[in-house]
Amino acid sequence: MIQNSFRISSGLYKGLKFKFPSSEGLRPTKSIVKETLFNWLQFAIPGSKVLDLFSGSGSLAFEAISREAISVTIVEKDKTVFDSLKKNSNFLKASSSIQLINDDALNYIERIKNTRFDIIFLDPPFFKNYLDLCLSKIEVNQIIGKKSKIYIESEFEISEDFLKKNLVSSFELKKNKKSGDVYYSLVEIL
Repeated sequence: MIQNSFRISSGLYKGLKFKFPSSEGLRPTKSIVKETLFNWLQFAIPGSKVLDLFSGSGSLAFEAISREAISVTIVEKDKTVFDSLKKNSNFLKASSSIQLINDDALNYIERIKNTRFDIIFLDPPFFKNYLDLCLSKIEVNQIIGKKSKIYIESEFEISEDFLKKNLVSSFELKKNKKSGDVYYSLVEIL
């Protein structure tokens, strides 16, 4: 099995390198995209409660812990990838701040009704229509509130019209960029 890796770029664990296995559909966030995202969130991460759905490599979750998120919940369905996340989380002294969940993201959202998160990383497999389902379930199950931020990676540009179809709450599309064939956006609930 091919081993891939990423490095934490800033914070308490800056420079720490993690390995993760290859898996079908796993698309780790590119370094340049991750850097941009955490520049966007630099003042929001410290002290925040973060949910990383479809976590994959764990790159975003571990970066959030390094940058002093108070808690990070990591959800990953693939057992091999999940086992790698579990192993990697043991390297962090903040492992008590990390909750690892081996489950389908949509099932998990249903189970945690009324549990609010400040930041949600939403990077589902492309071309499977998970994004629409996730956004509506996140809202219906009340895991976002005012000032919650949702980071989205997708195969298409996120528009205000797309968000209006999937979110009832007022929101602001704060950022929208593209890197290669990946679109990434930051949405804030108002």
